[in-house]
Amino acid sequence: MARHGGGRGWHGKMVGAALGVTLLATGASVWTAQAGTGGDSPPKANAPATPRSDVKPVAATIAHASEAGARGVNVTIDDGPHPVWTPQVLDLLREYGVKATFCMVGTQAQAHPDLVKKVVAAGHRLCNHSVSHDTAMDKASQSYQSQQILDAERMITEASGGVQPMYYRAPGGAFTPYSRQLAASRGMRPLGWNVDSKDFERPGTNAIVATVERELPGGPTLLFHDAGGDRTQTVEALRLLLPRLKEQGYSFGFPVR
Repeated sequence: MARHGGGRGWHGKMVGAALGVTLLATGASVWTAQAGTGGDSPPKANAPATPRSDVKPVAATIAHASEAGARGVNVTIDDGPHPVWTPQVLDLLREYGVKATFCMVGTQAQAHPDLVKKVVAAGHRLCNHSVSHDTAMDKASQSYQSQQILDAERMITEASGGVQPMYYRAPGGAFTPYSRQLAASRGMRPLGWNVDSKDFERPGTNAIVATVERELPGGPTLLFHDAGGDRTQTVEALRLLLPRLKEQGYSFGFPVR
């Protein structure tokens, strides 16, 4: 779930990492509080992963642009994988020949490795969305931020069968200079969004479609969700948007790295 700001998301709203802040409990996760049952209560994270030295660093600036160029669109899907909604999203993406970036919560990936492998097998990219989707992690200590990022990287990589996430999206856009640099040093480009579809609020399928069409001229990266609640409206909105955007001359790609 996104910690939504106005207009174009959360550009320029980053705050520095707060030093000496008491570690936040995983139970404080907004995602966990909003999520329902049926696969939305995954196991706890383990101790922080040990940093590796065999990764190629990437830029620490927050990416928004598309590899597909000026008329490119990046579909990004947050908070999963989920056993009900992720397969439906994958079916639609396959039907319309669209590749997307799945920003996965570490514990969800750990709970559903079969779905992580299906995402990879279909040619989509993986993104680290932290261990527990704590949207206040930018207020926490650097050690907590490190645990959230490195543990999620390990969980997603193990669940995928060895494919590492290519991006890092902070829950709700709660980036800090420290978290961006850490992710980039691990080969995960910090990933933003331009268009918040507002699908998490379930405003209705037509409202989601209208929001995307209205905001798309402001930038190519679209934010949707495949977990954290009933995502029927998201699936139906994608069913309308994917062919419509293709008809309008857009092409689908991945965020720049």
